[in-house]
Amino acid sequence: MACLLEAPLRISVLSEVTATSRHYVDRLFHPDPQKVLQGVIDMKNAVIGNNKQKANLIVLGAVPRLLYLLQQGLSSSELRTEVLGSELRTEVLGSELRTECAVVLGSELRTEGVVVLGSELRTECVVLLGSELRTEGAVVLRTECVVVLGSLAMGTENNIKSLVDCHIIPALLQGLVCPDLIFIEACLRCLRTVFISPVTPVQLLYTDPTVIPHLMSLLSRSPRTQDYITQIFSHCCKSPEHQTVLFNHGAIQNIAPMLISLSYKVRMQALKCFSVLAYENTQVSMTLVNVLVDGDLLSQVFVRMLQRDLPIEMQLTAAKCLTYMCRAGAIRTDDRCIVLKTLPCLVRMCSKERLLDERVEGAETLAYLMEPDVELQRIASVTDHLVAMLADYFKYPSSVSAITDIKRLDHDLKHAHELRQAAFKLYASLGSNDEDIRKKITETENMMDRIVSGLSESSIKVRLAAVRCLHSLSRSVQQLRTSFHDHAVWKPLMKLLQNAPDEVLVMASSTLCNLLLEFSPSKEPILESGVVELLCSLTQSDSPALRVNGIWALMNMAFQADQKVKGEIVRALGTEQLFRLLSDRDTNVLMKTLGLLRNLLSTRPHIDQIMSSHGKQIMQAVTLILEGEHSIEVKEQTLCILANIADGNTAKELIMTNDDILQKIKYYMGHSNAKLQLAATFCISNLIWNEEGSEADAMTGCQERQDKLRELGFVDILHKLTQALDPNLCERAKTAMQHYLA
Repeated sequence: MACLLEAPLRISVLSEVTATSRHYVDRLFHPDPQKVLQGVIDMKNAVIGNNKQKANLIVLGAVPRLLYLLQQGLSSSELRTEVLGSELRTEVLGSELRTECAVVLGSELRTEGVVVLGSELRTECVVLLGSELRTEGAVVLRTECVVVLGSLAMGTENNIKSLVDCHIIPALLQGLVCPDLIFIEACLRCLRTVFISPVTPVQLLYTDPTVIPHLMSLLSRSPRTQDYITQIFSHCCKSPEHQTVLFNHGAIQNIAPMLISLSYKVRMQALKCFSVLAYENTQVSMTLVNVLVDGDLLSQVFVRMLQRDLPIEMQLTAAKCLTYMCRAGAIRTDDRCIVLKTLPCLVRMCSKERLLDERVEGAETLAYLMEPDVELQRIASVTDHLVAMLADYFKYPSSVSAITDIKRLDHDLKHAHELRQAAFKLYASLGSNDEDIRKKITETENMMDRIVSGLSESSIKVRLAAVRCLHSLSRSVQQLRTSFHDHAVWKPLMKLLQNAPDEVLVMASSTLCNLLLEFSPSKEPILESGVVELLCSLTQSDSPALRVNGIWALMNMAFQADQKVKGEIVRALGTEQLFRLLSDRDTNVLMKTLGLLRNLLSTRPHIDQIMSSHGKQIMQAVTLILEGEHSIEVKEQTLCILANIADGNTAKELIMTNDDILQKIKYYMGHSNAKLQLAATFCISNLIWNEEGSEADAMTGCQERQDKLRELGFVDILHKLTQALDPNLCERAKTAMQHYLA
């Protein structure tokens, strides 16, 4: 029976709530404008802090009616404002005329003719003043409508979606042409609330090309317009294209003076806007570095904002601005403002005294600042015990022993993933170049265990950061031989490679390349795990980075490998895929494929075996590359492959019987580039060299090759190269000539 009674009770409550909400919506349709205004004000008071009421009103259709009232006011004849360019022109005559009307209405007109004229004049004056009152009332109504819409936008993301679907953004942008400052500020406040939501398409700000310049023109109207507009710009600048639009419409010149505003909020929002504009943007950063604000360079203004007595939010954002300008090349990495100000400030942000979100932002910004610069990495590693300080990032959530700690636990849980991600990023940046720093990182308490654990985290961002850290440490020969082997990091890495997004696959496969180097103890167990098929599948990816890593790992695997491993690679990769990679448009893919082929064609038995089964296709690929428009490096690698083929016992005949290839070798021996000359000379040196089966057969084959090469003019070229300026080329040519004389 309880279940039967529960449903009617719920329906009754729902009906009561809906009826109450319906009352607010119905009043918006009243014919009396004053009652409509009062209804909007009552609705405003009802929705403040009440998400349920907001949702009810949206469902009942309050938004379309509020927008209608807003747009009706904008289109009414008495509210029309002439817009010239980006300036709003207001007539002085209106205020003067209103004053005169008041004077006339208060005067006594006694002559008969004047009385008639006076009555007509009084009528006109009353109409004029009434129109002015109606205008002011309409502005108040429109302003209250926008306030309600802004309050609805402060509810849930579904509220925002509903508002955007009702085309609130174009209506609010249209409202910005009104001369009334209070109304403009209300529209901007509502736009700010809508645009800072992650569900709002930021492109809506850029649809109409007149919007950005008009917003720029409104910046100087008041501190509130400055606050709201810079917030809108910061949240809607998501791409280089957006940065360019804002830059081209004078964002830097218009926003820079706000950095010395009396309002902290305005200064802070201007600072945030500059950080977004400068991020990975050389044009903006190069412009910022030359901007003067009240006689000071902008970089000096930012440095002053790093002072310890200023709010942490300001210090952090100013440090981000300087970091982005530095990374864009506008400020040198050895500049005092970076080494002595920005870097120490960011290290301070990583300390235990800071809030968790500040520690996250500080660590990630510091990682980005020093990522490409080894000297900054060394300075940071010895500043305030940073390496040890980061270990504390892994101690969240903290253990709880009492019910009073639940709030702390909830707070820690929310930030735990972000903290671990930030720590891994910073460790990766710190250890990307210096061997001593890598050693210091791996010796930090339980560091390798934390990285291994991070590879299987539920958060994809933490997994990506952990594998980046692992990749950074894997550049160390010592760590590959010790820490990586002791903790068997290849196992979780292989598991990560089985099913992960491309961004994780790229970093994981890069790390695997290092683990497959000859001196890595992990190479053998990885080979036994059946990794070849996985790597071959990566070479078929649409992502050039994954194709490069797949073929790079195979190249490392093939280096000084036995015939069994090489045969497995050739079988798994397949001839068709191998030659598809040799014609890949990405130069890195082509170079690594040539490297793989060169490693496969090492040691004479392997060379002869592979060339006996795939020689024709390999020679065709070599010919195409040497004839094509490729870089010096690509052609050098290709000639080195020919030199390896020429070192085979039977494989060299594939060159000797191919006059086209011989002519190409001859051409490159006379090339202007010494590297190509040297590689081509190696080919000839190996063809001349006598190391075949029986002595009689060897002498016969060797003599025949030497005779043919002499007829083709190779001896004359070698003789000239013995006088070459390049010492390596000169020595190689002399060695080849000695083979002839022998």
